[in-house]
Amino acid sequence: MSAVGLIDAGGANLGSVRYALERLGVAVRMVREPAALEGVQRVILPGVGAAAEGMRRLHAQGLVQPLRGLQLPLMGICLGMQLLFERSEEGEVECLGLLPGVVRRMHPAVGVRVPHMGWNKLLALRESPLLDGVPPGASAYFVHSYAAPVTSDTVAACHHGGLFTAVVQRGRLCGAQFHPERSAGPGARLLRNFIENDFS
Repeated sequence: MSAVGLIDAGGANLGSVRYALERLGVAVRMVREPAALEGVQRVILPGVGAAAEGMRRLHAQGLVQPLRGLQLPLMGICLGMQLLFERSEEGEVECLGLLPGVVRRMHPAVGVRVPHMGWNKLLALRESPLLDGVPPGASAYFVHSYAAPVTSDTVAACHHGGLFTAVVQRGRLCGAQFHPERSAGPGARLLRNFIENDFS
C-alpha cells in the first residue's frame, strides 16, 4: 500500500498518531500542502485544540478545498473528526461540511465534568467495518469539550451528560472522537480497520 497521508493541522496528537500507524507497519507521509496528497491511498486528519484554529491552519496550507474534493478514504481524529462536520459552536466556525451536523459544546452537570477526559465505553449503534474485531462495550480514551450529534452516520456513541458521536462513517468518510492512538487494543484495531478495508 502507498503511504497514508497524515495532515499536519497543528494538533499535539500528530506525533502519537504517526507512531501508532508506524507500529501497524504503515508508511506515513506528512501533508502540509496539497501536492503531498498525490499518490496516497488513505488520509488521516488528526487534531487537538480549537476548531477555529484548526480551520485557519487548513486554509493557510491550501488544504480545505482539496479535502472537500478528496475521493479517498478520510478519517478525522478528535478535533479532526469535528472538522468533518458543517459547523462548530467553538468559535462559530464553518468547518469542512463533509458530514451533516453542528458540533456543540458539552455542558457540565452533577457528575459530568467538561472537558470529558478519560476512558469511556463505546455503544455500537450499527455495523461498520471500522468496528470489526472491536469487542462490544470496549472503552476508548477521550479528551474533548465539544461533541458531534448522533445522526444516521453514527457508528458508535458514547454517554457523557448525554449521547454524542464517538465513531462516524458515511461511505469513505470516517471519524473517531476519541484518541485511537491512546486507546490500546480497540484503538489500534480501529486504525487497522480504516487502513485495510475498502470504503470506496
